[in-house]
Amino acid sequence: MEKFQIKTKSKEYPLFIGSGIIAELQTFLHEIKLNKVSKILVITDESVSNLYLERVLSVLQSLYSVTSVIIPNGEKAKSIDVYYQCQTKALEEKLDRASLIIALGGGVVGDLAGFVAATFMRGIPFIQIPTTLLAHDSAVGGKVAINHPLGKNMIGAFHQPEAVIYDSSFIATLSEKELRSGFAEVIKHALIKDREFYNWLTQEVSSLDDLTGEKLQYAVQKGIEIKASVVYEDELEKGIRAILNFGHTLGHAIEAELGYGEITHGDAIAIGMLYAIKVSERVYGIDLSYHSFVSLFKRYGFPTRVPRQLSNDSLIDRMKRDKKSTASKIRMVLIREIGLVEVREVDEAILRLILDGEEE
Repeated sequence: MEKFQIKTKSKEYPLFIGSGIIAELQTFLHEIKLNKVSKILVITDESVSNLYLERVLSVLQSLYSVTSVIIPNGEKAKSIDVYYQCQTKALEEKLDRASLIIALGGGVVGDLAGFVAATFMRGIPFIQIPTTLLAHDSAVGGKVAINHPLGKNMIGAFHQPEAVIYDSSFIATLSEKELRSGFAEVIKHALIKDREFYNWLTQEVSSLDDLTGEKLQYAVQKGIEIKASVVYEDELEKGIRAILNFGHTLGHAIEAELGYGEITHGDAIAIGMLYAIKVSERVYGIDLSYHSFVSLFKRYGFPTRVPRQLSNDSLIDRMKRDKKSTASKIRMVLIREIGLVEVREVDEAILRLILDGEEE
């Protein structure tokens, strides 16, 4: 097992990572001084509950009063209705300000459960227990939210967890689609801040089948370290933290236009990253070897083109609503070289030209 500290300006908390460490959950709660919580509410989804909920409850029940709520699978759970359902459960079970919420699941569960914790009685503690590779990104940093039909993660807060407990053995149950989705964010972290890590990925991970054992744990740990270093510099996303949205301007637009859950987050972000690379080449007048990135992404099974059924006008409109955009001016994360990115405003004409496929 490895342990390291996630540091932000407002809080410092531990991340535990290793295979089979969920059995030590009580020990971790004692270590972070949550051994006297009044009640624990575990929020999880239908798929994860079938796999891990009983195991987590059995570890906790000898010392704690524990209850759980099971939400639907997928992005549709990040809705105001499901959020309200969780708040109702917390009230019915008489949680109070000395209670704890545990997010057991992937990024959707973490975002929703964290927002429930942030707003229940104006904020109670929560911990993240990620069960997917994708959640290595969302579990760290304190951004919690639900979706609105007009935009992803538009209703939310900053609420740091008390700890993140990452049992890497959970990833063994993921489908190839889910594993690939999480790997997109690992690649993103390497591209925005660590050329050496990017080189390691391209050399050591020939296919998703290589994401096991020590290689998996190293990839997860490096991704989290990069995310944590950015969050430390800019906890509330007033500046540099926006670079973590590399690929997300178009990626979020694709997710919203297709309907949440119709494409995985990672697949949408992969398309968005390739688009950002092509836009960067045009804006900076440089050659980033775009087609080599396309070949790499295809090697891992990512889609590399915007779904043909989507309207470019609608995608542009969605990008104008992105959180980085101001006064309907599209701002996106562009890349000058591997490990060096920046946020800048991009002329809509360039974005349309590239979306229209007039540049190949």
